Amino acid sequence: MDQHTLTSTLFGANAAAYLTSNVHATGADLERLTACVRANRAAKVLDLGCGAGHASYAAARGGAASIVAYDLSTQMLEVVATEAGRREHAAIITQAGPAERLPFDDASFDLVVTRYSAHHWRDVRGAILETARVLRPGGIFVVIDVLAPENPLFDTVLQSVEIVRDASHVRDYRESEWREMLGAAGFTQPASDRWKLPMEFTGWVARIGTSRPRVAALEVMFDELPTEARDYFAVMPDRSFAIDSGWIEARRPAV
Repeated sequence: MDQHTLTSTLFGANAAAYLTSNVHATGADLERLTACVRANRAAKVLDLGCGAGHASYAAARGGAASIVAYDLSTQMLEVVATEAGRREHAAIITQAGPAERLPFDDASFDLVVTRYSAHHWRDVRGAILETARVLRPGGIFVVIDVLAPENPLFDTVLQSVEIVRDASHVRDYRESEWREMLGAAGFTQPASDRWKLPMEFTGWVARIGTSRPRVAALEVMFDELPTEARDYFAVMPDRSFAIDSGWIEARRPAV
């Protein structure tokens, strides 16, 4: 099974859980996205790797006239279509495909957002180049995702627990990596903010359907972390923890 199929299968099987997950359904970043769409009068929005569609709903609240919720998983897109109808967000349409190959014309969108998806992309650089292509000159790219620590030990810990929990994980990128990749694709130097994102262990593994042997391995990994890593990730007795999340916002230069 290739990585795209693995991602689609894992998330498709657990699509409904991502609609109701507090981690995905709530957050000040969603309110900020609504405000960003409204302030920039972003009429055409692409939600790249939309999952259960929470960024799409935020864009709809911001007044976007056309929103494409785009994801590998057709089951996820079914959830989005149903929920968009329930919320009366007629501007939202769904389309299936990988982030690395976007079936849209050049300069099709005013704003592209990806929220908690990019760490699953097989070719993140290719996806960023495609994003630059489909954005109009002066258009905005917003990345909301887990940010890996710059510290090598903490980075290794994060990637290790992520891939044991979810076999489709590729990489949580460091902010410095995002800046380099966005610059290489021609985006302006991005603005960024970061915050701590609490993760309740039981819900974290249940949401993606982590198998019992993998859960057991994660329990051992958390219990045996070095002290400085336990402190950085604020590991609790029940193995709940906190990770760095961030908002990175860049523009395609105006011609």
